[in-house]
Amino acid sequence: MDAVILNTTEDPWQELLLPVSPDGNAFTARLSLRWLPAAGKWFLSLSDASTGELTVHQIPLICSYGYINDLFRSFRHLYRGKGIGSLTVLRAVDRPSTEDPGRENLNEFRIVWSDMLEP
Repeated sequence: MDAVILNTTEDPWQELLLPVSPDGNAFTARLSLRWLPAAGKWFLSLSDASTGELTVHQIPLICSYGYINDLFRSFRHLYRGKGIGSLTVLRAVDRPSTEDPGRENLNEFRIVWSDMLEP
């Protein structure tokens, strides 16, 4: 699968439907992005849009600084035993206003979904 950059907004409650095939596993993904003020972080959930099967529930979006932080790494085995690829959060600007995506600066980061990255 070619790497996909998620098209996000600053809306604190977002849902994206996306046809993907990470690691050759084709399905339509439903991605939910939520800003949780009590935690001060964005959280992502992943489910299969056709079955409603929830694979990943509310993982925090933590940026990769100088190394790749694969947020899906510990969930690879869950999706039909074929893996769900890799998800990373990268800086889109040289100096974002916060270390991780904040309520007002999600546009300073890119959320990238791709085939599984090597360990």
